[in-house]
Amino acid sequence: MKNVFKMTMLLTVLAMFMTTIIVPQQASANESLNIMADAAILVDAESGKILFEQNAETPLGVASMTKMMTEYLLFEAIEDGRITWDQQYSVTDYTYQISQDRALSNVPLRADGTYSIKELYEALAIYSANAATIGIAETIAGTEGEFVRLMNKKAEELGLEDTKFVNSTGLNNADLKGMHPEGTGETDENVMTARSVAKLARALMNDYPEVLETTSIPKAVFRDGTDDRTEMPNWNFMLPGLVYEYEGMDGLKTGTTDFAGHSFTGTAKRDDVRLITVVMKAVDSEGVGSYKARFDATRALMDYGFGQFTKQEIIPAGYQFEDQQALPVAKGKEDEVKIAVKEPITMMVRSSEKDAYVPELVIDESLLDNGKLEASIEKDKVVGTVNLTKESGSDYGYLDGSASGAEVITTESVERANWFSLSLQAVGSFFSTMWNGAVDFVKGLF
Repeated sequence: MKNVFKMTMLLTVLAMFMTTIIVPQQASANESLNIMADAAILVDAESGKILFEQNAETPLGVASMTKMMTEYLLFEAIEDGRITWDQQYSVTDYTYQISQDRALSNVPLRADGTYSIKELYEALAIYSANAATIGIAETIAGTEGEFVRLMNKKAEELGLEDTKFVNSTGLNNADLKGMHPEGTGETDENVMTARSVAKLARALMNDYPEVLETTSIPKAVFRDGTDDRTEMPNWNFMLPGLVYEYEGMDGLKTGTTDFAGHSFTGTAKRDDVRLITVVMKAVDSEGVGSYKARFDATRALMDYGFGQFTKQEIIPAGYQFEDQQALPVAKGKEDEVKIAVKEPITMMVRSSEKDAYVPELVIDESLLDNGKLEASIEKDKVVGTVNLTKESGSDYGYLDGSASGAEVITTESVERANWFSLSLQAVGSFFSTMWNGAVDFVKGLF
């Protein structure tokens, strides 16, 4: 009996061990990720589909992740020809004083020095150099205050909700030695939501993918061969070869202030899939913020995205909607024209959820007159788009609000009927209207 009792107790303890140790490991693989951060988001860069989000619509401090907007406006100014990479910047008293504060991330700028926009940009993108960032802002807009106006205007154009910029760097204005932009408070700091940060990162990479050529550099040197030589290690420690390296990582921007905590916008590409992550004010299990905490949170999001989702074709090219395979046609040789989805729709989904997405046809009503397309109609005419809705399970949607975008087109042409046919159609329509009216009248009598 004693042996039986011992065996029973052993099995009970083993069962308790399995419950406490194995079950949490399984739970960590499901959708309810517990990211140790005030906010987080995971996005498929190609489509903008949100794969996970946590408190992603709350405005929080962004610190140097701000510099992605400065980069965007810089590339835009280069593209427009307003400035050039070789253009020289003459140091102002403002940028000189900021650059001498080595408690901040900086490369030293000489009071009488000149620097190319290219080298200032590299210091910004790799080392998050603050005075170099202000120098770029002054070059583009004349003053940092005017540049901040451009930042907020561009934020509105890009649809970055709950976003407010007060400087070009992401520092707290208290660190700007009393020279903060006019119209902003002495202790103001930039704020954004995780969604807006992800949307900015996606816009930057889509419009100016060359940014990754610089953000992927793990280490560079400022003014090599001079007395001002400065090592510039990349603050993104997840780049290949660095302490928290992650396969496919090539950007994008870290950020750290007391207000924003330890934050990071990361992006990594594996095969044909690129993911974007944002973590804001990351902490460890003890509730303490650190570089490691933000990279651990980013790794968890990236592993979840690459491990749980695959790119799959949801709707094939040429797909026809069961309940509406054609549109009625007015004044044509045919009474209707067939329609279908032009290009296949692919998206990042779990394999088990592929069939949960239902296509919804959205016809462009501005093309119709009394519900009909008027002939003549060319083949491949765009007549609408497709929205995808999920029948069951959670779905976080898209950064731009919907999954629309795939075009619905006509699959054939319809010529306009000649005058004789149109006349017959008009006569037929007249008598049909008369007959229907007479029938309605008779019905009314009874």
